[in-house]
Amino acid sequence: MALADDLVTLDGIPAHPLLVHAVVVLLPLAAVGAIVLAVRPQWRRKFAWPVLALTVAGVGAVPLAQKAGEQLEAKLAGLDNPLIAKHADLGNDLLPFALGFLVAVVLLVVAGRLADRERTAAAESPDVPKTWRRIAIAMSVLVVLAGVASTVQTVRIGHSGATAVWDGVGTG
Repeated sequence: MALADDLVTLDGIPAHPLLVHAVVVLLPLAAVGAIVLAVRPQWRRKFAWPVLALTVAGVGAVPLAQKAGEQLEAKLAGLDNPLIAKHADLGNDLLPFALGFLVAVVLLVVAGRLADRERTAAAESPDVPKTWRRIAIAMSVLVVLAGVASTVQTVRIGHSGATAVWDGVGTG
């Protein structure tokens, strides 16, 4: 990475479009994986850690892409392109969605593990309450909602960025 006029570049290419691809790939992929874990609890034991790692990587890419985007926006300030401003505004909204999704995935993994233990204990004694099994179901619903929301927001931001580049060419 080279730092040229406060713009982070990779071999002369602004880092923002490159970092954005990490978000665009990892965050929706993590959402799909987490939703699968939510609807197929028996897969949680085998795939919870890889999905959690994917989620952390996707969420971690968000502030990097945002920072590089802010640098690129500052570099392009003379273009007077309102589409870039719209894209930047939408981009600033992704981190809360992504963090909420990460929290939901962590809660699902924890509640799922405790629900599995509770289920094992219930096999030996039917008097075991279903507390963690119910919490795991609630977390599954939360993961689905948060995963869909973060993916939709990612698509909206990506679409606005593509529109700013392709429809905004020649403005300013």
